[in-house]
Amino acid sequence: MTAPPKPLVTDDHGVTRCWWCVGDPLYQHYHDTEWGFPVTDDTRLFEKLCLEGFQAGLSWLTILRKRENFRAAFGGFDIERVARFNRRTVDRLLRDEGIIRHRGKIEAAINNAKRTIELIDEFGSLAAYVWQYEPQARSRPRRVTSNSIPSTSPESVAMSKDLKRRGWSFIGPTTIYAFMQAMGLVDDHLSGCRTRAEVEAVRGSFTRPPCR
Repeated sequence: MTAPPKPLVTDDHGVTRCWWCVGDPLYQHYHDTEWGFPVTDDTRLFEKLCLEGFQAGLSWLTILRKRENFRAAFGGFDIERVARFNRRTVDRLLRDEGIIRHRGKIEAAINNAKRTIELIDEFGSLAAYVWQYEPQARSRPRRVTSNSIPSTSPESVAMSKDLKRRGWSFIGPTTIYAFMQAMGLVDDHLSGCRTRAEVEAVRGSFTRPPCR
């Protein structure tokens, strides 16, 4: 995201938000209620990893507008169900105008579901695997500005490298960092954004999932 001259925007009700969500009610709701709040639900984590893969080369708002179509097409992103998708399913998805019809991304989602099952067998949950890559607090900026938000981090590079080693695809460091931002492994709401305080409060009482 390229920040405008005023990266914080205050609306008519006095609510200050990050600039990137302003102008679209769906995006604003996502910013206010989802982005940055910590997630441990394996289905939601898997969904986000898949959708970040579909986003490659596109905007997140494009994917967000199609998210319900994706959920219908991919069985609610039930991991075991997606892992059973076959060639016939791929052909069906390629005809679905409600999603991004990209064979490589569709096949990657199916492959990654199979790899997710392997992670769950090893770590106890996808959440346990993912949260071990949460950056240490001291490595994070004390004040978050539009200039302090990276596109990758050492942790996203490490996680991407490990997932690729395990056979995952469409899972580069930039994709992983965007996933970490959305799922609450980092809080990149700007300092001064109302939602940042809400996220930090949740993170303060959040219990990290243990590995098996």
